[in-house]
Amino acid sequence: MESARRAGKHAVCIIGYGPVGATLANLLGARGIPTLVLERETAAHHLPRAVHFDDEAMRLFQAVDLAETLLPLTHVSPGMRFVDAGGKLLMDWPRPQDRGAQGWHVSYRFHQPDLERVLRDGLARWPAVSVRTCCEATDIVHDAEGANVTFTDRRTGAVETARAEFVVGCDGARSLVRRIMGAGLDDLGFHERWLVVDVLLRRPRPDLGDWSIQFCNPARPATYVRGTGTRRRWEIALHEGEDAAAMEAPEQVWRLLAPWLRPDDAELERAACYTFHSAVATGWRSGRLLLAGDACHLTPPFLGQGMCAGLRDVANLAWKLERVLRGLAPETLLDTYESERAPHVRAYIELAVRLGGLINTKAIDAALAVGARAPEAEAPRMASLAPQLGSGLAAGWNGLPRRPAPQPTLQDGRRLDDAIGYRGALLLRTDVPLPASAPDRLASRDVALVQDPVIDAWLRDNAVLAAAMPADRYVRGAARDAAELDGLLAAL
Repeated sequence: MESARRAGKHAVCIIGYGPVGATLANLLGARGIPTLVLERETAAHHLPRAVHFDDEAMRLFQAVDLAETLLPLTHVSPGMRFVDAGGKLLMDWPRPQDRGAQGWHVSYRFHQPDLERVLRDGLARWPAVSVRTCCEATDIVHDAEGANVTFTDRRTGAVETARAEFVVGCDGARSLVRRIMGAGLDDLGFHERWLVVDVLLRRPRPDLGDWSIQFCNPARPATYVRGTGTRRRWEIALHEGEDAAAMEAPEQVWRLLAPWLRPDDAELERAACYTFHSAVATGWRSGRLLLAGDACHLTPPFLGQGMCAGLRDVANLAWKLERVLRGLAPETLLDTYESERAPHVRAYIELAVRLGGLINTKAIDAALAVGARAPEAEAPRMASLAPQLGSGLAAGWNGLPRRPAPQPTLQDGRRLDDAIGYRGALLLRTDVPLPASAPDRLASRDVALVQDPVIDAWLRDNAVLAAAMPADRYVRGAARDAAELDGLLAAL
């Protein structure tokens, strides 16, 4: 074999160029962090996989100035309904049709190839980012100072080595990085085979509706998802012993779709059997190696949070990597990545598993058990179930929920995130004087100061003078008085 040649040194090497890896590359590129992306495949996958992202994801795309490009490629979802085998509504989970506190709609449908194209095209703006497609990482040797990543150019067969201070594995469920780290997977108990069918409608079918529908039929549970344009998806549970290849055959697919569609209604784009898993990696960091996305957690699709969870990972990780690389924080800051993210994603996965159990039954009791509240109408309605971050970075008073701060439109007409850019912020009431030393402290830590009457309302509602919001927009602390404000500033 040809001896390896060196491909240069980088601050971060990202292995995997799906939506999670591409988003991380955009975040680092926007901050000028020298980054190498390695991807085994030549081009993005041409078929749909993920079909949903939420307001937090769109807010993250806003941070890298891609939200407005993506918006025309999405469809706002009205929500999810659960029905029994006879079509009776068991549970209603509506999603607001106005933009919410995050500044975006709560639920978007999208076509993954569209998203990947936008993210990849967006990287052309960042000179600090290099992308190598058709290059397969085969080995990683890491030490206290960084890691050597060996990869093969699949076009030429050449073997190369790149040096990076940190390596982030966004390389999926069979992650090479996770294997080299020696991290296992904590099995959360859900393993089911489902057939995923994507179609393109040949004619309008408004009767199918815009809502996602969970068909809670014990004989054959199924899910319907309205996609963008003419795209529609069904996910259909497989029985034990059913052969995957036989179930993917077009004649069998049309038999399964018969309650909703006929062959003259739509063109089959894809039919593929998947095993849905639930698991969380037992370690997300080993020295200079880290994991994100499916490399460190797997979830059933019933909440539409698989890709969203990976995007939250890199939102949490990107700014921490930057601060460590720039010498603004010790490397131990990276320990808060797993401690904050792992409990958060585990809570979402456990809820998805419980919803999966509901889809396999028709019991109202099961619906109520996953968080539905007493209804005004006959069917219960699901409440918001977003978890908080786990323990980790903290500053000042910790009484505010560790959830994203809102993104209002400020008095000057700009949205909050547009005003501060992709960095942290101190949100301070306009009637609270800033300590004399604070401006220099904020400037040295690259933290924006926001004092605006629109923010005052949220701070007063929470009975605080100030709140600390790092670049991932999640609140990490607050201050109720001058002493706590001093502590909050000292911890920035």
